[in-house]
Amino acid sequence: MEMHRHSLETLFEQLGLASSNEDIEAFIAQHAAQLDHSQPLHRAPFWTPSQSNFIKEAKKEDADWVEVVDQLDTLFRAQSTH
Repeated sequence: MEMHRHSLETLFEQLGLASSNEDIEAFIAQHAAQLDHSQPLHRAPFWTPSQSNFIKEAKKEDADWVEVVDQLDTLFRAQSTH
């Protein structure tokens, strides 16, 4: 199985979101407070149903997206502690 190396930019593109570094930073800053620390990333209220499903499946299936989804989760949680 070929593994693809994805970035935050490609993840945001996959989710249908603006994907520049500035857009990603702004999205995280805007929404981080809405993510409860006990809540899985895919259950955050700011995702659309399809975005939530994509993130959930990426984690569940240990897909080639899992590393970048974990990175995004870490960035959200780090931002919400500030």
